[in-house]
Amino acid sequence: MPLVIAMDGPSGSGKSSASKGVARALGLRYLDTGAMYRAMTWWMLREGVPVEDAGAVAARAAEPVIESGTDPDAPTITVDGIDVSGPIRTREVTNAVSAVSSVPAVRERLVALQREIIGTGGIVVEGRDIGTVVAPGASVKVYLTASEEARAARRAKDLAADPDASVSRTQAEQARRDRLDSTRTASPLARAGDAEEIDSTELTLGEVVEAVVRLAKER
Repeated sequence: MPLVIAMDGPSGSGKSSASKGVARALGLRYLDTGAMYRAMTWWMLREGVPVEDAGAVAARAAEPVIESGTDPDAPTITVDGIDVSGPIRTREVTNAVSAVSSVPAVRERLVALQREIIGTGGIVVEGRDIGTVVAPGASVKVYLTASEEARAARRAKDLAADPDASVSRTQAEQARRDRLDSTRTASPLARAGDAEEIDSTELTLGEVVEAVVRLAKER
């Protein structure tokens, strides 16, 4: 069986950097499922679809062609052939992605795409419902978390080019998104019962990667 590592957790916990580091260390592919939901959200906003209208989002969820690369050194995400790796990280997309990702039609389509990619070989997959929904049979499940303050500081740093990206504002927006993602009906953010929880607040990236690699080798 191919080695599948599920990396779940809230935004700002360090999932992306850790997942890519683990994939490099173990010679695995890498998939950022959150980028796929962001890509869908970017497309909806570009098309003028009212993202708070679940019916409107569902009606068009099958239209965009979303493709994700799996190279941990150069992950890519395109929509209809357009590179959206930069545009999907804007505050506009970040604040709209919870609404779009809560729509069952969106989740059904993207989970199917994610499972296709996972099924072709060893991979580290990061997201919010990997261990519970997308790949419940994953060889290793990790729930990566950190304090709200640490997560907000990391996210604000990612948005350094945005003059409004203060830590306090980022923390408030992040708390709202976590609340929406944890309470949605379709595939809520949750720790799988058999997932190993790792608190990255006081850990370096290298220490987090080492901990996950150790888990993978143990299993």
